[in-house]
Amino acid sequence: MPHNRSEQMSEDDERQQYPPSDLEFTSNKARNCNATGSGSGHPEFLSPYTDQVLENVLENVLHFLTSRRDRNAASLVCKSWCRVEALTRSELFIGNCYAVAPGRATDRFTRVRALQLKGKPRFADFNLMPPDWGAHFNPWVLAMTKAYPWLEKVYLKRMSVTDDDLATLAESFSGFKDLVLVCCDGFGTSGLAIFVSKCRQLRVLELIESEVTDDETDWISCFPERESHLESLIFDCVECPINFEALERLVARSPSLKKLRLNRQVSIAQLYCLMIQAPQLTHLGTGSFSPSEVAGQDDQEPDYITAFTACRSLVCLSGFREIIPDYLPAIYPVCANLTSLNFSYANITAEQLKPIISNCHKLQVFWVLDSIYDEGLQAVAATCKELRELRVFPIDVREDSDGPVSEVGLQAISEGCRKLQSILYFCQRMTNAAVIAMSKNCPDLVVFRLCIMGRRRPDHVTGEPMDDGFGAIVMNCKKLTRLAVSGLLTDKAFNYIGKYGKLVRTLSVAFAGDGDMGLKYVLEGCPQLQKLEIRDSPFGDAALRSGLHHYYNMRFLWMSSCRLTRQGCQEIAHAMPRLMVEVIRSANEEKMDDLVETLYMYRSLEGPRNDAPKFVTIL
Repeated sequence: MPHNRSEQMSEDDERQQYPPSDLEFTSNKARNCNATGSGSGHPEFLSPYTDQVLENVLENVLHFLTSRRDRNAASLVCKSWCRVEALTRSELFIGNCYAVAPGRATDRFTRVRALQLKGKPRFADFNLMPPDWGAHFNPWVLAMTKAYPWLEKVYLKRMSVTDDDLATLAESFSGFKDLVLVCCDGFGTSGLAIFVSKCRQLRVLELIESEVTDDETDWISCFPERESHLESLIFDCVECPINFEALERLVARSPSLKKLRLNRQVSIAQLYCLMIQAPQLTHLGTGSFSPSEVAGQDDQEPDYITAFTACRSLVCLSGFREIIPDYLPAIYPVCANLTSLNFSYANITAEQLKPIISNCHKLQVFWVLDSIYDEGLQAVAATCKELRELRVFPIDVREDSDGPVSEVGLQAISEGCRKLQSILYFCQRMTNAAVIAMSKNCPDLVVFRLCIMGRRRPDHVTGEPMDDGFGAIVMNCKKLTRLAVSGLLTDKAFNYIGKYGKLVRTLSVAFAGDGDMGLKYVLEGCPQLQKLEIRDSPFGDAALRSGLHHYYNMRFLWMSSCRLTRQGCQEIAHAMPRLMVEVIRSANEEKMDDLVETLYMYRSLEGPRNDAPKFVTIL
């Protein structure tokens, strides 16, 4: 963020200053140049008419500027550019719903057709934040009904959305087309029923890892009974049963449908029926990928291989939520064309994976459980030379479990998948040598998240801390923007991060560090740091004070189970009035101790929020 941090919108990494309302003419070079080209020493101001012409030209140019970062840079040139940029912005991104009031956003950006809004911090996904903390969508949707009657798209992440909010969206925007809810909660099937029944032009409905309450409402049958405009329908997170006959009719009357992800209630026989109706699919979530419990033993199995063979455009495959491995050969015909494969719900072995992965030469994104062991990762490395993103999730999340993947699998991936850009790797044991090898073999890494699940575990071969491994990552991967560290780490590792992690924007730390100096290295050495997440680490008030120069630049800082005191947090709040300092205790804790359990800090133009629950104290 630029100099005047207290006057800024929260737009992720975007650098954007709220403009004064008086747009007087200024004497910069663009306006002071002599229009006649005379050589006199007295520059002439351009007339208001000429200034308006320049703004009209600029408006036409800015319509072609799509990057948020570029647009924010343009808005900082001068007041005129700031005004024109706001008038031409059709897509608005707010990285923290409490960083700016809805009214301030709608007053500035008056022609928005698409909103992307984020709420709770990521650690809420791990039950580290009490329920009912906030992040309500309601004030935003109410503000938009007045300001943006032409709104078409809404993307929400970790927001609390009610059934009434969904009804307001459907009733207030006649041209509404796209709704994506990621990790959201607060709504149910009755809200979905109202929403889909009234959105006549709906193209995209994506419910991703959201909590949807079962109100015993048949929401699928509420889609209008005419040809549908649907292009994407994702509801794999909805746990309750659905009306399959209504779904089948919906798919049949949706000729533009390209993405379909089903929940675990859809059997493989039902999947077959849908695939026959929609061979044009490019993205498919298979549902359970197992037979229905009510299927008879004498029922003849459909020809699943034929159904997959007919889907010639399929490039992305996921689902497999209650998989029967015997059905896996059905997907063999599409493997050669796949660019994305998600087995993160499929408990399969290396032997079951090998016939599939050996044909996935175009694969760029692969998510999988560690049930495939190092042997399965070696098979991936041998075939998937175009791989860009890999995520390996644990099938057993206990800290004392025997992890089936290790440094062997990581090193194999680094040697075989040299184009890798992003990795998330859960394991129980690791070595510095394997991490160093990855830093050298995959220098294009942008995201490196290594989660050694056992607390403060060293290099399991040498017994040394994992400092040198993570140090090599930040030294050799020059494009790195996101880093998650774990294992036994000393201040030396954080010194490496502060010294070499100049592009790191998101840093996650768990069970690591010696003391305050480690966090000080990071806060003083990482100028691009936007999001910092720390849990169960020995950082206290002195470490917190070391970031005073940088907090206005950051979207948020989260610290839980560290060594912070209320007094130390209060000092930050006094020193930085535009920084919201929230101290969060457990919902059943009556009185706040001097030791702070959870600290959540974020910049805001609006001051303390008015919907904080009792367990949140804003200092």
